[in-house]
Amino acid sequence: MLGVALPEARLEHLRGGSATPWSDMKLNGAVSGNSAMAVTTGANVITEGAFSNASGLPMVIQNSGANVLIQNATIVNVQFK
Repeated sequence: MLGVALPEARLEHLRGGSATPWSDMKLNGAVSGNSAMAVTTGANVITEGAFSNASGLPMVIQNSGANVLIQNATIVNVQFK
């Protein structure tokens, strides 16, 4: 089921061509009730040339591996003038 529709007056401010981009990101996560004992994790290293020949929007998510919550989101605003 979809949420409630926005009123037309609000949509006027969000439609394409707006001078001000509108971005809204809501991430809400929790880690609880976990335990990590005698945990050994490696180094999070990105070495030289890791992104050579990359195209698009390369993203890196690094994880220590010990009761980690990873939330990742990307907003891309493209304006043509």
